[in-house]
Amino acid sequence: MAALFLFGRCMTKNSLKVSVAVALVLLLLNAQKSEAQSSDIAITPDVVYGHKDGMALTFDVFQPNEKPNGVGVLFMVSGGWVSTWTEPKNLTPLFTPLLKSGYTVIAVRHGSSPRYVVPECVADVQLALTYIADNASQWKIDKDRLGVFGFSAGGHLSLMLGTAGGAKQGDSPVARVAAVVAVFPPTDLEPYVDLKSPRRQEFPALRFDPVKAGAVSPLKLVSKDDAPTLLVHGDKDELVPLWHSEKIDEAFQSAEVDSKLVVIEGAAHGFDAAGNARLAKEMVEWFDSKLSPTKE
Repeated sequence: MAALFLFGRCMTKNSLKVSVAVALVLLLLNAQKSEAQSSDIAITPDVVYGHKDGMALTFDVFQPNEKPNGVGVLFMVSGGWVSTWTEPKNLTPLFTPLLKSGYTVIAVRHGSSPRYVVPECVADVQLALTYIADNASQWKIDKDRLGVFGFSAGGHLSLMLGTAGGAKQGDSPVARVAAVVAVFPPTDLEPYVDLKSPRRQEFPALRFDPVKAGAVSPLKLVSKDDAPTLLVHGDKDELVPLWHSEKIDEAFQSAEVDSKLVVIEGAAHGFDAAGNARLAKEMVEWFDSKLSPTKE
């Protein structure tokens, strides 16, 4: 039985119920009957990339033991900008397509809502990216060929890493990613952080000064030097409507940024087996084409 991707919040017709940051799939794809075995993957858990308020900020590293391709892909552990800890081995089904293709996957956690709001979450993942780039040789990956992907709020954070050129951590520039995959991402937060917005009440991470919304809205940050970006979105998504991906894809095209929008017909904020299969195929092909060691 194939399971849906469910990220951030589980939806009913008339209400939203908070779930864990990532509701894991039992099987990523119906065609993939077996999970990646521990003998096939080397897992380095709880790598500390920074501290805030006396707490450690961490990520987990998943490395294929057979035919690693030297490329790292960050995964944004975030749903509703909630970033929870999960036993690393339980995450492996989510990463199976990438691991089987030789990618090293790095699951990044950020300071979590409700204590922290979106701008702080963005700063955390920027810090993580810079740490990973500075220490890439430790995991035998190329700092200049880093990708990122995420779902919902994780897709938003992925886009922030792909569009926020020139961002700084203190006096130092934030590292750059070379490719992005964002799945049903909110791209413009301005309507949601308005003091009268229902979303602001539903998602504590959106309760920040509306003046700051533009600086954490990828749609407002698009420029010609952005990373190539694949967007995957369902056309029946009511939580994060399709226009979020449509508008930023149009902005990428206008700025001559390499981008592609894949619309999953009939899908809401989560995909069925066929949608998952298409997502996995498109994602691996995108990273292969943009992060390949033979790419000029």
